[in-house]
Amino acid sequence: MKDISIRKGGITILFQGNEAIARGALEAGVRFCASYPGNPSSEIMETLIDASKQLPIYVEWSVNEKVALEAATAASFSGLRALVSMKQNGVNVVSDFLTNLTLSGIKAGLVLVACDDPGGISSTNEEDSRWFSKLSDIPLLEPATPQEALEITKWAFELSEEIKNVVIVRSVSRLSHTRADVRINDLPDVEAKPYFDTKSPFHTFPVLLKHQKRHDGLKKAETLFENSKFNIYQGPDNPELLIITSGTSWTYALEAIEILGIQDRTGILKLGTTWPVPKTLLKEHIKSSKKVLFLEDVDPFIEESVMAIASGMGDEIGPKEFLGKLSGHLPGWGEQSPERVIQALGNIFDLRWENTQFRESIEDETRDMIPFREFGFCPGCPHRGSMYAIKTALSCFGGDGFVSGDIGCYTMAIWPTGFNQVKSVHAMGSGAGLACGYGKLDMFGFSQPVITVCGDSTFYHASVPALINAKFNKSDMFMVVLDNSATAMTGFQPHPGTGITAMGKATDRLDVEDVCRGLGIHVEIGDPYNLKESADQIYQLLKKKGPRVLIMRRKCALVQGREGGFPYKMEVNQEQCRGEECGCNRYCTRIFRCPGLIWDKESQRAKIDEVICVGCGICADICPQGAIKRLEIKT
Repeated sequence: MKDISIRKGGITILFQGNEAIARGALEAGVRFCASYPGNPSSEIMETLIDASKQLPIYVEWSVNEKVALEAATAASFSGLRALVSMKQNGVNVVSDFLTNLTLSGIKAGLVLVACDDPGGISSTNEEDSRWFSKLSDIPLLEPATPQEALEITKWAFELSEEIKNVVIVRSVSRLSHTRADVRINDLPDVEAKPYFDTKSPFHTFPVLLKHQKRHDGLKKAETLFENSKFNIYQGPDNPELLIITSGTSWTYALEAIEILGIQDRTGILKLGTTWPVPKTLLKEHIKSSKKVLFLEDVDPFIEESVMAIASGMGDEIGPKEFLGKLSGHLPGWGEQSPERVIQALGNIFDLRWENTQFRESIEDETRDMIPFREFGFCPGCPHRGSMYAIKTALSCFGGDGFVSGDIGCYTMAIWPTGFNQVKSVHAMGSGAGLACGYGKLDMFGFSQPVITVCGDSTFYHASVPALINAKFNKSDMFMVVLDNSATAMTGFQPHPGTGITAMGKATDRLDVEDVCRGLGIHVEIGDPYNLKESADQIYQLLKKKGPRVLIMRRKCALVQGREGGFPYKMEVNQEQCRGEECGCNRYCTRIFRCPGLIWDKESQRAKIDEVICVGCGICADICPQGAIKRLEIKT
């Protein structure tokens, strides 16, 4: 990231897609940047944080995405260009404010970068955020390469000021995390002084008039889109098949038609401006071919838009055969890929590509060479101890108790690494909201014990309202806050409980315990490394009624490792370990499943993998023979 702040342009640098987006914002003269971390968007703000060390910009990790957009909007209202970035789930969080903001309009350029995650690589869902552009009547831009990511982001600020409204730039995982050579431009000298003109207020009234103005701005954007350099056509004048595509799917289309050798039969119209779609440009190209194939991630967003427009152009374009997700030529889920495009084109042109099974053949050849690796908590992860203690406590209530979960590292507790304790996972804060509901079902005969878990960052982001709701409605809700002092899942970004801002400045630390006590809620502190004590503490709290909170507090193992490591060296006493003869049935490696504990096939005993084990010491408490030893304190 060291090259992001170079003022002089005209050179080429290897950038990640997210870095290119950040550079584009800097080249546009951005001054205020806000976000909440979430893959695949996190590196945009990380890059801008790095740039803030050299450039006069402000960057923050906000408590959630809605607040991030609101804070950035304040900068825009005051005359400073502002950027806000988030993953697709975050766009849901901002939607209430976004749909109001687009009525009031803005002053200085305001760009929302939404990074979608096709395939749910690091998400609880597979969602297409582009629908919010239609919902809110605001322009949508989609870069296809890191170079375009820079250029489109830069232009988005100009477009925003041209129509006096927010603009969405959409990326996807493969673009955000790919790397390519990017030619940069000079950074501008910006001397804007923020000032809110009280004679020009921003509000949504009268709503009908503002709605009309919003549509006027959208029409202006469509006019600009007709001649945008980001809309590109390649191919013959009258192709047998016209491909209409956007984003990274464009690169897959280029590769596929080259592999199949159908360049002279296929035309590709790449749209970088995907809402509103440029009608005149589309009509010009659609009428040139009888068949049209749509390629895009995730939903048939362009496909539906173009088909709706084409329905009113029948006399001008003639009969067409539209192919894509709606016709079943492409699946309506998962990431787009060259293989998918090749298969679709092969079916359309009745061609066979002999290497279609290339990926599968490589997998067959390497399958035995790659060791199996399941989803699992890191060695020393405090969440393993927390989930073990929860499992132990719930087992005392007849086995029908469960955990209402949330998104974070601890989501992996839906699998064996967390003893399959988490039974539901949705949006951030939803675990606590669901628990509020479970806690009011006793009047109908519900008696199952329920625990809701959330991380410390998620607590501040979205769980506090549910906690307030539980207090207000006297819900029987038991919340366990898994406080590992980090937003670990997305890259250890600071949050209100860490005592440091995104720009590295010390700030007042907000304590989860203080928040709970301030709400008048019973709260206790536990240690996930003390398995027996924690299980007993959870058991006792499960027997209580009303809203109550247990904070399981231990630093993330990766943070602890960087700050000096763990206190123990672990060893399995081979004479005490009875192996298969023990009635535990290899409990330590089969159930507890810390990757630092392994089964040695030669000795038929458990042993410590000294390369992986960090020395947290909690496994010593789970062996019925006492064979796992904490040997010595590391110096």
